[in-house]
Amino acid sequence: MDFGDLELWFVVGSQHLYGPEVLREVEDHARKIAERLSASSHIPLKVVCQPVMTGSDSIRRLFLDANSADHCVGVITWMHTFSPARMWVAGLQSLQKPLLHLHTQFNQDLPWSTIDMDFMNVNQSAHGDREFGFVGARRRCIPKIVVGFWQDIEVQAEIGVWARAACAWHDAHQLKIVRFGDNMRDVAVTEGDKLEAQLKLGCTVNGHGVGDLAQRVESAAEAEVASVISDYEQSYVVAESLQASGSHRRSLREAARIEVGLRAFLAEVGAYAFTDTFEDLHGLTQLPGIAVQRLMADGYGFGAEGDWKTAALVRAMKVMSRGLKGGTSFMEDYTYHLRNAGQVLGAHMLEVCPTLADAKPSLEIHPLAIGGKADPVRLVFTALSGPGVNASLIDMGNRFRLVVNKIQVVRPEEPLPKLPVAGAVWQPKPDLRVAATAWMTAGGAHHTCLSIALSPAYLEDFAQIAGIEYVVIDEETRLSQFQKELRWNELYYGLASGF
Repeated sequence: MDFGDLELWFVVGSQHLYGPEVLREVEDHARKIAERLSASSHIPLKVVCQPVMTGSDSIRRLFLDANSADHCVGVITWMHTFSPARMWVAGLQSLQKPLLHLHTQFNQDLPWSTIDMDFMNVNQSAHGDREFGFVGARRRCIPKIVVGFWQDIEVQAEIGVWARAACAWHDAHQLKIVRFGDNMRDVAVTEGDKLEAQLKLGCTVNGHGVGDLAQRVESAAEAEVASVISDYEQSYVVAESLQASGSHRRSLREAARIEVGLRAFLAEVGAYAFTDTFEDLHGLTQLPGIAVQRLMADGYGFGAEGDWKTAALVRAMKVMSRGLKGGTSFMEDYTYHLRNAGQVLGAHMLEVCPTLADAKPSLEIHPLAIGGKADPVRLVFTALSGPGVNASLIDMGNRFRLVVNKIQVVRPEEPLPKLPVAGAVWQPKPDLRVAATAWMTAGGAHHTCLSIALSPAYLEDFAQIAGIEYVVIDEETRLSQFQKELRWNELYYGLASGF
């Protein structure tokens, strides 16, 4: 998930009307702003200043270059002077990369005592950007708009959030998702249109036989298996039965062998997200547990029971949260604590990412009542506390919908000594009654991605870039208004398909 040499292109608009001296000043200002944004700790990518744009042909060529540049993940525009927007139309029509419109000006304060028409001619973004904004509204394709002084931390932070969403979008268009087996039988919400996902989100989803994975597991080199076990012993608190002389040491070796084989298979295919299901484990001795958890910790997307949409969402949120404090994981709303405002205990059979752990995870083995295989090895821990989000990507038939609930992860009121899996306890905003009602009204799934590294703003930007529906449940949610929003959205997406 290294952002590496990924870039944002900073494109400033002007025109020849004001003469070459003004254009030189515009170019100098653009370069200084790009350098400051590039150096900002809030923006994880290099910001590269492009030549000042003054004509339709050069704009179109630049945007076509952006489309073909693998290292360019998005474009930031700013109209320093008045830049007639019709000359931007051809370029905008061809642009396929995410677009952010920065509404700023080079100077923070007006030079009250010296301001003259020369100053006014150069610093016209107050209406130059409005001209540019009209074209986005007219095209029904409004970019991300950030308003404020370019040196302000709030402005840089907002650009940084969008930049991370743009990175996730860039990654999605190269993402291969492997499905070992189908989705869990008779389950509705894990179904979806894989072709539409490729058209809308960029990712490809393909099925692979679990028997092929079993072959990679069987052929795993003993030296690699031993190396993984050594890593287990250094990284986690290993239960007595899994230690060298323990009664379940063989199960630990098999879990490590599954991890080696799974990593090899995904590397061979070039996939960074995957699913499995306990109903199709042909050739495997146990349902992958710790292997899935550790792969997620390395940035892989995952969805249980064949849920490829959640696997895609987990990967996107992993990319967005790279380098940020806090963890991100596949999750499932499992059971409730109904006292007071209400809490959710989230967990899964095995697969919760250890980036959420509040302490060194414990490596344990416990029975699994479903699947008909040997007891699987897994990491057990409780999630650390903090504000976060719980998100679900669902297929509504005519569109994808991203449902996001703002949450507060909390410590359990009492210890959970008999819970044999990793878990998280959270309070949904505004409270469980409203949040659960809104979630089910919107069709949110039981499989989710939980993150205490991200806020709703990241997911809102991602949804805007992807052109998918976004609904948020937070402190301000009122059920009557939320239900109206869903009805309005239904009408909008029905009409928008005909635009």
